[in-house]
Amino acid sequence: MTQKTSPKAAPATSAVSFHLTLGARLRTYFLAGILITAPIGLTIYLAWLVISFIDERVFSVIPTRYNPETYLPFSVPGIGLILAVVALTLVGAVTAGFLGRLFRRLSEAVLNRLPIIRSLYTAIKQIIETVFANQSAAFREVVLIEYPRHGAWSVGFITGSIQGEIKAHLQRPMVNVFVPTTPNPTSGFLLFVPDEEVIRLSMSVEDGIKLVISGGIITPPDTRAAAPDAALNPNAAS
Repeated sequence: MTQKTSPKAAPATSAVSFHLTLGARLRTYFLAGILITAPIGLTIYLAWLVISFIDERVFSVIPTRYNPETYLPFSVPGIGLILAVVALTLVGAVTAGFLGRLFRRLSEAVLNRLPIIRSLYTAIKQIIETVFANQSAAFREVVLIEYPRHGAWSVGFITGSIQGEIKAHLQRPMVNVFVPTTPNPTSGFLLFVPDEEVIRLSMSVEDGIKLVISGGIITPPDTRAAAPDAALNPNAAS
């Protein structure tokens, strides 16, 4: 005898397929929503944290009667940041004159007489002047160095060349390389590497920091391959 097929089998199969397709689509839409909203949301959240931190520090040193939020019906984020920028600009304008330079020399003379504060002030001053100097090459080159062992490579940033007693002991061309940790690039290791063992990369410092923070997920494109093509075909970009 031939076995008859139930007429309800086909609709049941199509219903299961429909539910699977619907679930896959909803999952795809959900992941697409995360990819769209997560970068925007995290950027806004981090910017809000920075602005709130600056506002709290600025308002804490301003008397209540001079605080703009005292006369506003609601809080406006960013007022403290604007006041800090204006104050720093005014300080820079004042210290550019004769009285400003005189005040700076007097304050440095007082700080240099304090045992512990003197060392702290000198170190902070040297770091800030090195980072903000136009002639400084600190953190302007991304490099590859063989670290922490042979055959393993790490991304680093050149902070300068060796000087002083270290240069006298090593007696060879070497550079200072800061190797940041992932995902926190503010901590890391300072290494003195021979200049010939450093591989200089063409990527920008911003791309190098993104590479470190993302743990290698965000890899900047190789700009060296695009440069020769653009030179051979100048009409490609137009």
